[in-house]
Amino acid sequence: MIPFAGSPLDRASDKRTNIEWIEAKLHDASSLIFPMWRLEPFLLGSQKLASPGQLGLLRPGIADPLAGAGAPCIFLGLDGNTALFALDISAAANPAEQGPLAGLGYFCDARTAAQIVSMKDAAIIAQAKALIDWHQRHGFCPRCGAPTRIMDAGYRRLCSECNSEHFPRVDPVVIMLATCGDACLIGRGKQFPSGMFSALAGFMEPGETIEEAVKRELMEEASVKVSEVRYYATQPWPFPSSLMIGCFAKADSREARVDDNELAEVRWLERGVARAIIAGEQRDGIRLPPPIAIAHHLIRTWAVGES
Repeated sequence: MIPFAGSPLDRASDKRTNIEWIEAKLHDASSLIFPMWRLEPFLLGSQKLASPGQLGLLRPGIADPLAGAGAPCIFLGLDGNTALFALDISAAANPAEQGPLAGLGYFCDARTAAQIVSMKDAAIIAQAKALIDWHQRHGFCPRCGAPTRIMDAGYRRLCSECNSEHFPRVDPVVIMLATCGDACLIGRGKQFPSGMFSALAGFMEPGETIEEAVKRELMEEASVKVSEVRYYATQPWPFPSSLMIGCFAKADSREARVDDNELAEVRWLERGVARAIIAGEQRDGIRLPPPIAIAHHLIRTWAVGES
């Protein structure tokens, strides 16, 4: 399974508009609240201990004093009969050091957290982070500029003036591994450290199919023409709220020319070298994405001959 996917929750979307039910669950002693501080998830225990992370799920009321006025509290779903909510406590100064959460756990970057918690917990982090991030950036109506308010347990915002409705958005991104014979195409973004390579990727544009986006991005970034595109898998990527659409693409040739506006460099990586790097060997100073990224799974699947 790819990280951030595979949520264990029943999102129970039919309950979101039931204000009485949501309020009852918010005060139900069996419900759980997941605090996030400045988009960092709360984990139980000590950051210094080398042990698996555990989501900091709390009983209702404990973290409430840390939330500012109007702070998003989002219904994530049901785990059996237990309701889970994400609470934004970004208004607090440093909740891990003072207040009701002090000594219970710590906050850390979502990428780091996803690599030390279970796959199911990582999926909950993805949902909570993406939604809270959206609320933090959509406090005002893009149509008239008036304040908006939270509706439907966190899945809609309503303008107080023009009554425009706004819904959480997901940005589709194609991420593709072009192959030609026994080699795959990898690129290094300008923001990447030296030696760090990945599969090529780009946002889809309006009126574009997945296949068209894959072909366009490969041509724009590396001048590589492909004749066949095959879907692999998707990954929720909450940075801030994307859906990575993983694909394989067959290139017509190994001719490639990097677009200086997009990437620092591109190169063709032989299958045997890719397999060795994934196994932990050092080859030509090349580093590939860690397992948290779908790019890792694309390269690994192709390297071991499963694609």
